[in-house]
Amino acid sequence: MLRFEFSSLINAPVEVVWNFHERSDILQKLTPPWQPVEIIRREGGLGVGAISEFRLWIGFIPVRWIARHTECIPYQLFIDQQIEGPMQSWVHRHQFQTENGQTRLTDIIEYELIGSEITESLLHRWVNARLEDMFRYRHRVTQQECEQK
Repeated sequence: MLRFEFSSLINAPVEVVWNFHERSDILQKLTPPWQPVEIIRREGGLGVGAISEFRLWIGFIPVRWIARHTECIPYQLFIDQQIEGPMQSWVHRHQFQTENGQTRLTDIIEYELIGSEITESLLHRWVNARLEDMFRYRHRVTQQECEQK
């Protein structure tokens, strides 16, 4: 199992950061413009059973990715898990913690690539670098949106 973690401190209360993630357009806001991703649907907000569906483009090949929320503790965390997609497995934990009146936002992803351990050893650094780019963007947008309030 591979792991990626990205954390930042948002100068806003946890309620503001959580409520930002509840927005109906959150996937559009947090998807980097350079990523070849189409948002197909988002249903159910952040609660357990919520669904997000994407179409990823790997070259000219469309790949369907569906994630379902498996856990939600308001103002603390929500977890989504891939139920269909390009990974062998994918669990994404979104944590919100109060820290000196601010919010520590942490994304933790545990995943397995399709293929063998050799595939993982060859590709995990590349995948983590892409995740680093994406979450750096997501956290910057979150800071810009939430720190204005």
